[in-house]
Amino acid sequence: MTQDVFEGLYRAYFGQVYHYLLSRCGDHHLAEELTADTFFRALRSLDRFRGESDPGTWLCAIARNRLADHYRTRQETQPLEELSQLSDRGSADPALAAQRQEEAMTVYARLHQLEEPYKEVFLLRALGELSFRQIGTLFGKTENWACVTYHRARKKLQKEE
Repeated sequence: MTQDVFEGLYRAYFGQVYHYLLSRCGDHHLAEELTADTFFRALRSLDRFRGESDPGTWLCAIARNRLADHYRTRQETQPLEELSQLSDRGSADPALAAQRQEEAMTVYARLHQLEEPYKEVFLLRALGELSFRQIGTLFGKTENWACVTYHRARKKLQKEE
């Protein structure tokens, strides 16, 4: 593939890959670093991309592996609590902002209690904004499996209320 094709992929999928990584790690700087590394690795392996999946799914699979490598090499676990940075802190009403922050922390605490694959599927759909087809492809499963897993995760979260 040519450089133009890669630039097109970069422009089309940068946001999706970045938001996917941000939803998984909750750290803007780490998400930026891993997004850049994801596209670098994609460029190196572009000739091996057979087009059997959506390019966004392929890129998110690379990103997922890069994030796993990052945590594995640092022997860390993913800090879901850091996702609280994503909550709305810019509200004009400090009481409302505090309430939203508290609600967000409650949701993140519940998410932290979810077992896999429910936690990851929920995060990919809710924060990563991936389609069920893309999520299924990432896990090597069907679109229906991703949809069912997501809805089961929602039910598990609602039961804890």
